[in-house]
Amino acid sequence: MKEFFSTRGRTLALAAVLIPLLALFAFAALRSGPLAPVPVTLTTVERLRISPALFGIGIVEARFTHRIGPTFAGRIRRVEVQPGDRVEADQLLGEMDPIDLDDRVGGQDAAIKRAEATVMAADAQIREAAARSDFAGGQANRYSQLLPANTVSKESVDTKHQEYQAAKASLAAARANLEASRQELARLRAEREGLIRQRANLRLVSPVRGLVTRRDADPGTTVLAGQAVVEVVEPGSIWLNVRFDQQRALGLQAGLPARILLRSQGGAQLAGRVARVEPLADAVTEEILAKVEFERTPSTPPPIGELAEVTLALAKQEATLVVPNASVQRFEGRVGVWVVEEGSLRFAPVKTGMTDLDGRVQILEGLSGGEQAVVYSYKGLSARSRIKVVDRILGKSP
Repeated sequence: MKEFFSTRGRTLALAAVLIPLLALFAFAALRSGPLAPVPVTLTTVERLRISPALFGIGIVEARFTHRIGPTFAGRIRRVEVQPGDRVEADQLLGEMDPIDLDDRVGGQDAAIKRAEATVMAADAQIREAAARSDFAGGQANRYSQLLPANTVSKESVDTKHQEYQAAKASLAAARANLEASRQELARLRAEREGLIRQRANLRLVSPVRGLVTRRDADPGTTVLAGQAVVEVVEPGSIWLNVRFDQQRALGLQAGLPARILLRSQGGAQLAGRVARVEPLADAVTEEILAKVEFERTPSTPPPIGELAEVTLALAKQEATLVVPNASVQRFEGRVGVWVVEEGSLRFAPVKTGMTDLDGRVQILEGLSGGEQAVVYSYKGLSARSRIKVVDRILGKSP
C-alpha cells in the first residue's frame, strides 16, 4: 500500500510539472511559433486617377561608332591619337607598315615607262609598215598597167603584188602589236592604281569629326584585316539604351517625353524622348529595350557606358481601381490580390493595368472596390493562414 501511494505521488508530481509546460508550449506556439497568426498590413481598394510613368536604367551609347583598322593583315607602324582626343574628318590617326609596297610601286613605275616606250616603238613600226604598204601598192598598180604593153613580164607583176600583200600583212601585224602594247600599258597602270589604293589604305583616317574612345593596338602590333585599331564616335550622336520591365511597360512607344538623370551631371535632369522601341526584347531578364535620345546633347558629353536613370511620363488615366504594387502577388501560377473577408483570406485573381511611380497599379478586372487587400505580410500566405492586422511590419512596409 505504501509503495502504491509513493508511485501515485510521483505521477501526480510529474503531471503537475508537465501540464503547465505543455500549456506554456502551446501558448507560445499559437502566439509566436509556426502556428501563430501572420502579421499583415491592409489597404482599402479605392478608385483613383493616377499619372502612370515608367522607370528604367539606361547606358550611354553612341549611335554611330567608327572602328577604324586596316583592310588586310599587317603590322602597325604608328598611332597618333589617344583615348579622349578630339579629331577632325580626314585626320590621320595612324599608319600601317607598308613593307614592300613602296618598292612595288617603284617597280610598276619602271614597267609603265618601259610599256610606254614599247607603245611608241609599235607606233613607229606602224608608220614604217604603212609607208612600205603604200609604196608596194603603188608599184603593184604601176606594173599591172605596164603588163598589157608587154613592158614587164607576168612574173614581175605577180612579184609586186606579192610584195604588196606582204607589206599589208606587216602593217596589220604592227597594228596588232601596238594594240597589245597599249593593253599591257593599261594593265600596268591599273596594277599601279591598285597598289596606290592599297598604300592609301595603310593610312588610318578618321571618317568624321569625333572623339577617340578606344585605342586597341600599339605600334609594332600585328593586326588582322578588319580588326579595329582606333574607335571614334560622334559626340552629337550619343543616346541611351534603356531597359524597362516587361510587366510594367504598357504604353511604351516612340515619341514619349523622358527625364534623364546622368550620374556625372550632379543630379541635374535632362530632357529627352524615346527614339524607338527595339523589336527584340531580352528574354533572360524579361525586359524591353528602348533607345532614348537627348533633346539637347550635354555640352560635356557623358562617358560611353555611364549609367543613367530614365523616367517616362505617360498620359494621365481616368479614375480606376488601384492598389499598391506590393499587394499584387503570384499564387499557384495566377496573378492576384489577397483579400480579407471576415477575418479570412481569399485570393482574388486580377488583371492589372498601368503603374505610377508612387507604387500604385491599376486593377482592371477582379475587384469591385472597397475590399480590404493585403499589402505586406511577414511571410507567404495561403487560404488557411491565420492573420493579425498590424500598422507596420519592420523591414517590409514603408
